[in-house]
Amino acid sequence: MATRDVVLKNLPKVGGGEVKKKNGQADGRNRRALGDIGNIVTGPVVGAKPQTKVSRPITRRSAAQLIAKGQEPVQKNKKKPLVEVTKGVTARKVGVPAKAEAIKKDSVKAKAETITAICPDEDVKTIEEIPLNERKLKKSGKTLTSILTARSKAACGLSNKPKVQIVDIDAADIDNHLAAVEYVEDIYKFYKLTEDEIRPCDYMDSQPEINGRVRAILVDWLIEAHKRFELRPESLYLTVNIMDRFLSEETVPRRELQLLCISSMLIACKYEEIWAPEVNDFLTITDNAYVRDQILLMEKAILGKLEWYLTVPTPYVFLVRYIKAAVPSDQEMENMTFFLAELGLMNYTTVISYCPSKLAASAVYVARSTLNKSPRWTDTLKHHTGYSEDQLMECAKQLVSFHSGAAENKLKAVYRKFSSPDRGAVALLPPARDVHIGSSGSKIVNV
Repeated sequence: MATRDVVLKNLPKVGGGEVKKKNGQADGRNRRALGDIGNIVTGPVVGAKPQTKVSRPITRRSAAQLIAKGQEPVQKNKKKPLVEVTKGVTARKVGVPAKAEAIKKDSVKAKAETITAICPDEDVKTIEEIPLNERKLKKSGKTLTSILTARSKAACGLSNKPKVQIVDIDAADIDNHLAAVEYVEDIYKFYKLTEDEIRPCDYMDSQPEINGRVRAILVDWLIEAHKRFELRPESLYLTVNIMDRFLSEETVPRRELQLLCISSMLIACKYEEIWAPEVNDFLTITDNAYVRDQILLMEKAILGKLEWYLTVPTPYVFLVRYIKAAVPSDQEMENMTFFLAELGLMNYTTVISYCPSKLAASAVYVARSTLNKSPRWTDTLKHHTGYSEDQLMECAKQLVSFHSGAAENKLKAVYRKFSSPDRGAVALLPPARDVHIGSSGSKIVNV
């Protein structure tokens, strides 16, 4: 105090007056008094005596005044730590160590809260909010969307649905370059896209001398000739395709129907066989009913009408693929499938009504049913064929009916062919008596 008095004495006078002495107590009397609301930290004042904290009971009137000023009255028994606000620094509780507070913050759920404090020197509120990116959200194992999705699947019966098992039927041919494993899927997609372009249309109305029975006789004779020449299966299916397509475009008299058959087979053999039969061989099986020039002229007429379009997906193309997809497959399964397919090949209505892929898929389905394979139709077959059981039912029932009447039919070329031991005598097996409708097998049709 002595030092302070000396400094005040040496100060210059302003306006003829003297400078008044100021001490700690005077400062305290001249300052605007603050009500004690519990947020002022008492401490020693520089150059003055420490101020005594005034504690007064809060009455209703004083509490109302504090609330009107935006302040909250302090409860006597409230032991909540005071809050200290520093500009630019996150607010923390006084008296609590920083490390302990950080640990407590990690264990307690953080939420946005507003911290209000009244500064001693100014009647201004400082408000700080915790940013959204610093909030700690409650981590849950499942979201509301996942819970609702699971409930929807359970309500629809999809939660317990087994996964589709598709066998890789080309895994064994990965090292076989002739199998073209890299392109086989694309090749068969192209076949299915183009199979309708080369299908013969219904030509019976434009052929006055041909009916379904006559066509069946021609195909029966072609099967006998095919067997006699020991040709590849591809040649038979391509021969029938060429004959039907030509009949769709051109009217042929009855006397030239056999000429059309041998000329179609000659073209197919040149396309499919390594060693194709000669023209003289075809003259021999017809008992020289025609001459060489007639066969060559008919061959030229067929190729011109078909515009040399011979690369077509016949039922055989799909049979090979679908038999491979019918795992596990054996020789008996293969013979039965070809037996049923050739029975369908003889029937005009079947060839015109169903595309080659559906005829092949139906033959595989009926063969599995005849041999009591379980299940009748697998996910692998559905994947590679693109047909479900329901889509094959109509064609399958026709094939079963052909099998049932094969023994009594007068045209027995197919029946004799597949009754031989080298074909497993599959034609002698009883036909399928029950055909399941749908995958559940709830409905059975007796054929």
